[in-house]
Amino acid sequence: MQITKILSFSSRLLKYSLATLLGAVIFWSAMAGLPFEAIAQNQVETFQENSLPTLPNSSTTEVPQKVTSQQRNSSFVTDAVNRVGTAVVRIDTERTITRNVDPFFDDPFFRRFFGEDFAMPRGPQQGLMRGQGSGFIIDKNGVILTNAHVVDQADKVTVTLKDGRTFAGKVQGVDEVTDLAVVKIDPKGKVLPVAPLGDSSTVQVGDWAIAVGNPLGLDNTVTLGIVSTLKRPSVEVGVPDKRLDFIQTDAAINPGNSGGPLLNSSGEVIGINTAIRAGAMGIGFAIPIDKAKQISSQLAQGKTVAHPYIGIQMVTLTPQLAKENNSDPNSPLTIPEISGVLVMGILPNTPAAQSGLRRGDVIVEIDGQPVTNATALQNVVESSQVGQTLQLVIRRGEQTQKLSIRTAQLT
Repeated sequence: MQITKILSFSSRLLKYSLATLLGAVIFWSAMAGLPFEAIAQNQVETFQENSLPTLPNSSTTEVPQKVTSQQRNSSFVTDAVNRVGTAVVRIDTERTITRNVDPFFDDPFFRRFFGEDFAMPRGPQQGLMRGQGSGFIIDKNGVILTNAHVVDQADKVTVTLKDGRTFAGKVQGVDEVTDLAVVKIDPKGKVLPVAPLGDSSTVQVGDWAIAVGNPLGLDNTVTLGIVSTLKRPSVEVGVPDKRLDFIQTDAAINPGNSGGPLLNSSGEVIGINTAIRAGAMGIGFAIPIDKAKQISSQLAQGKTVAHPYIGIQMVTLTPQLAKENNSDPNSPLTIPEISGVLVMGILPNTPAAQSGLRRGDVIVEIDGQPVTNATALQNVVESSQVGQTLQLVIRRGEQTQKLSIRTAQLT
């Protein structure tokens, strides 16, 4: 009887313990906001993980995809360069130059010292000058864009692709005013990579800028930066003989980068790397690709690009600058204290010389458009046609006058 009571008590105690445990589980699952089934399932999964491994069932379990190291490390720079990199080329040039022997070696004193039989070459001597730059293919037929100064007066041009293929290049056209040139290669039926061209008019300050080229002979070099500013006049860059508004970037551009592409984050060409400023760190300049689009077809056909000009040397004038000039007792002339474009000089045998413009005149209007700086005046002239007559309004001393000037082709 005693044994039966003990077993009955133990049975009730076991049931009570199980009920208590079940209630605790339900309570804590409710507190955690989880259904009881989830708790039970988690317990089962935990048990399975701590026991022998089981093979996943492909019908019910999603197998994670393997991520390659290339996918894991890829960036927008990598994607951009992969899109364009094969279309970037190295351009090697050779040019024969003639040099005269230094007259010092023909001096009688020199000959007395070394003897008359001293072997010294007579007459002009020829030498070979080599250069290197970059470029990029814009057409599957082998049309390449680069800088004019890269192929300037070259007798031989060799184009090397990233995959090692080399081609003889022919300079189709050069425009020194915009520092652009087109080189043509014969693909001989082979497929050529082509760089996608972007829209430089949509570029904004702060956008990513990726420079690709062959600086200092180091092929396939990529540098990264941002667009520092837009429409930087060539005069401010230090190349007043050019007519360009550059894209300024802090992406490293070194000798040999010239002619290579400047890319946006999508891998589209937005500019052509063309200049670095001497003595500056982290400042480079590129020709907007839209400018190249305008004249590349003309250059590819060997045509001359029209560049109207009037033939003046000019600076931007402000009332403050004029006042400082007029207060200087040594100033050669007195100028109106206004905003405009001051004529500093007139080039001989130019449209300006024939129009009656004088040094010291201040141009305040051209073809009905007010002008307050030299860049604005230059842009109006550049956008006109060769042989077009432009109407000027000038201030000469205290008088306002109107002049007509007919543009000519810049040579």
